[in-house]
Amino acid sequence: MRSQYEYYKNAFEGEELPFAFIDLDLFDKNVQDILPRAGQKKIRIASKSMRSVALMRRVLDAHEQYQGIMCYTAPEAVWLSEEGFDDLLVAYPTFQKKHIEAVAQQLQKGKQIYLMVDRVEHLDRINAIGEAMNTRILVCLDMDMSSKFIGIHFGVHRSSVNDLASTQKFVQKLKTCQYVKLVAAMGYEAQIAGLGDNVKGKGMMNMIIKKLKKSSIKEVAKRRAAIVELLTNEIGTMKIINGGGTGSLETTREEDVVTEVTVGSGFYSPTLFDSYTNFKHSPAAGFAIEIVRQPSEHIYTCLGGGYVASGAAGVDKVPQPYLPYGCKLDKNEMAGEVQTPIHYTSSYPIHIGDPIFMRHSKAGELCERFRELLLLQNGSIVGRVSTYRGDGQCFL
Repeated sequence: MRSQYEYYKNAFEGEELPFAFIDLDLFDKNVQDILPRAGQKKIRIASKSMRSVALMRRVLDAHEQYQGIMCYTAPEAVWLSEEGFDDLLVAYPTFQKKHIEAVAQQLQKGKQIYLMVDRVEHLDRINAIGEAMNTRILVCLDMDMSSKFIGIHFGVHRSSVNDLASTQKFVQKLKTCQYVKLVAAMGYEAQIAGLGDNVKGKGMMNMIIKKLKKSSIKEVAKRRAAIVELLTNEIGTMKIINGGGTGSLETTREEDVVTEVTVGSGFYSPTLFDSYTNFKHSPAAGFAIEIVRQPSEHIYTCLGGGYVASGAAGVDKVPQPYLPYGCKLDKNEMAGEVQTPIHYTSSYPIHIGDPIFMRHSKAGELCERFRELLLLQNGSIVGRVSTYRGDGQCFL
């Protein structure tokens, strides 16, 4: 579509390439569209999928249903705490002494930061540091929500606490740790929330994934409820029971024991989230690379662009041309570190110096390649906000 390419091209005229941007009209629409998908549950923001302080504040200010941040490292949580944020859940275990000490110092100031645990080693480490600092450290139990079917591990490899027996063993150890306070539990059903079931050209696999998801949804809900009941009986009512992600809101919200869901990628809506049956959000984040040469009639080579996403290596982790419509990557070169050839045969003319607009495969990882995000609204640049990288931060 000619008009949409021209809309972005004209809006960013004169900007130095490459650049990353957020279309605020689409971003704000996503923020509003996510609210009904979560039902009555509170929504915690996943920082790894945003990596911009200004945009996280924008979401939190948009509606009271948005509360708290899920961080990916303890140093990040401490930094965000110092930036004025609170209610910070660290999604992955922290073992380095100085990182746990830094969190304890924030707790001493009255901040709410929760460290993730699922092993006795975590408890021993945190308890020893808490005792040395005379501080009771808040923790969250990571419940593994992967489903095990015959010959299939359907999910990701996270926590070792995956049933009542392992939970009971964990609780017995916890009761000996005077300086550790369990106040939350989290279970991320990645096989439901993070796995597309409407991938183009994968008809048979989509059918299989949908069947596995349906079975997993029922199994996960039953197991999570049983684990939470055990924790309530042994420890007391948890302040937080966190679950789900952008791809599983409609099912996670139906679980009575869940107090909040997590959303991150839904705000930017990268290409991996184009492949879901039950929802579709607007592509609010993108980046632009510059055509710098034309080796043949229908091939336009751009400078840079190889911002490949993490995870299992595959074509689905490669950024994709978005505008103008009709652009395709070269299957032998894909998106490269220093150059990205684009095949283009549509009628709208493009030339050396023009931008090609791309979409990243995942959400926040794009921010690691840019210091700022240009904010577009109603066809004009209305601001610039820093990314974590622009703030001088690099947590992983």
